[in-house]
Amino acid sequence: MVLYRRMQPNTNTIERAFELAKSGQCVSVAEIKRRLHAEGYFADQIEGRTLSEQLKAIIDKARKTR
Repeated sequence: MVLYRRMQPNTNTIERAFELAKSGQCVSVAEIKRRLHAEGYFADQIEGRTLSEQLKAIIDKARKTR
């Protein structure tokens, strides 16, 4: 069983997406969206090519340094 943290009142969806990307725990933007949804965030805010490319680059960097 995987436990996720609950939505934090002082962290918005975009901020949390970047936190997840930097953590190295997610391997794709789709996985970030699933985690956001599970934590209670509105994951549909994660859209657009530029944001996806930024998140992918951070994911790749985090996984290489992990």
